[in-house]
Amino acid sequence: MKAAVVTARGLEVRDVDVPVAGPEEVLVRVRASGLNRADLGMRAGHAHGSSGGVGTVLGLECAGEVVATGLGIDDLALGDRVMCSVRGGHAEYALAHRGRVHRIPANMSFAEAACYPVALQTMHDAVVVRGRLAPGESVLVQGASSGVGLMALQIARRFGAKQVIGSSGNDARRKRLHEFGADASIDTRDPDWPEEVLRLTDGRGVDLVVDQLAGPYANGNLRATAVLGRIVNVGRLAGMHADFDFDLHALRRIEYIGVTFRTRSVAEVNEINRLMIANLGAALAAGELRLPIDRRFPLDQADAALDHMQANAHFGKLVLEVG
Repeated sequence: MKAAVVTARGLEVRDVDVPVAGPEEVLVRVRASGLNRADLGMRAGHAHGSSGGVGTVLGLECAGEVVATGLGIDDLALGDRVMCSVRGGHAEYALAHRGRVHRIPANMSFAEAACYPVALQTMHDAVVVRGRLAPGESVLVQGASSGVGLMALQIARRFGAKQVIGSSGNDARRKRLHEFGADASIDTRDPDWPEEVLRLTDGRGVDLVVDQLAGPYANGNLRATAVLGRIVNVGRLAGMHADFDFDLHALRRIEYIGVTFRTRSVAEVNEINRLMIANLGAALAAGELRLPIDRRFPLDQADAALDHMQANAHFGKLVLEVG
């Protein structure tokens, strides 16, 4: 099969063996796969949990048809249209654990379905489970114009947030955030952005920050968070290290929560997906959640697609169409 493989010379689309489904696994004939920031790190040679290094097939999510199942699976049939989070999704075939496989709604294309698995499981966990959003609270989503960011806006709105604020450092993308549930938006290039959040919340700050930036934005997040608020750190796009105002953190009695899937067990990830489908499956099937596709690339242009992602010039998702 063809797959986007990390090599000593960079990312190459080459022939590799088709994986074999083991117990509780599903083999999917991939029709489309979604790009994520973790792909960039692995292309550069960095590890992503237990994945990474030369020989790694990139891709964390895909959509396609079930072509084989391992022992212990009796609720999926060959030919079922599914979307799933995986390892090695940028390929013609990929394996997924049963707990991460979900049927595609009838009105959804493979390309559209490939956008959802990572965004849904990540942001349902961050906003609802770890962030404990309650009806009537306010939310700031940092890095809101990405696929996962746009999903966070929508989930916050569905779970009763009274005020949803999104951030972006791009004027055109920031103007579109209201289409996905944002009441207001802030420009993180403006050094006074925390003051703008305070102004929008009548000086109180937001109850929950869903942070994909970290780095130099850490203290601004503290300033923009209400007393007894929560910050859920999902990503570190702006940097892994920065100054941290421990006194401000203590004064505002903020709960700072770090999340990642890299150190979670199979059982933990399966439970995250179970809860997500229980809470959002009906909305997804009804077309009430959506993610825009910025651009589509064929599999043999996977490297160019990642270059486009690295340029940070997209709004929503980038998709590889496999066939």
